[in-house]
Amino acid sequence: MDSSVPLVVPEINGSDARKHQGIIANPNCTTIVALMALYPLHQAFRAKRVIAASYQAVSGAGAKGLHELAEQAKGYFSGQPSSPEVFKYPIAFNVLPHVDLFLENGYTKEEAKFLNESRKIMHHSTLRASITCVRVPVFRAHSVAVNAEFEQPVSLDRARDALAKFPGLELVDDPGLNRYPMPLNCAGKENCEVGRLRIDTALDNGLAFWVCGDQILKGAALNAIQIAELLPQ
Repeated sequence: MDSSVPLVVPEINGSDARKHQGIIANPNCTTIVALMALYPLHQAFRAKRVIAASYQAVSGAGAKGLHELAEQAKGYFSGQPSSPEVFKYPIAFNVLPHVDLFLENGYTKEEAKFLNESRKIMHHSTLRASITCVRVPVFRAHSVAVNAEFEQPVSLDRARDALAKFPGLELVDDPGLNRYPMPLNCAGKENCEVGRLRIDTALDNGLAFWVCGDQILKGAALNAIQIAELLPQ
């Protein structure tokens, strides 16, 4: 979080990349996926507060995480369970509300990154945010459930329009046809997907939504390539 190092998601703050002093940082994958949907809504209604929960794929822990899930799933059905090594507990058929190290305030480093990076990327120092990061038995692509409160009244039509027009994001939101983002569909895909839009019943000027994205592509490698493409050749 060095103030002299730009932290960049090109669709959001691409111009920051040109202010670098030799180093440009790639944000955390969970932050990127969530902000791809939150930022266009912030532009439309001005975000004030965010409560979120992530559903993070095991590939976020690398190839060993993928292998551990596969082996534990096979062992579950064969009656030969394997001991966890990458994660603290078995990940197959389980969810772990624990991603990264715990801090003194009870949050994890992953959760702290979400607040600090969101503020920096969005140039929004007063944004209030709290997230619970959860590891789930999914091989690839992270999902985030978001409840956001805005300063201005929220309209579903305006929200859908803002999301549908935002580059790198696809609106997949038709409950009548059971269409909504899923990590299985986002794995290997460059764009993120957002759906399950609804007026939040607990927050003033609130909107609830669900966003998915491939954390290896948009959450990491693709985002880095997009940053490089912004720079003079």
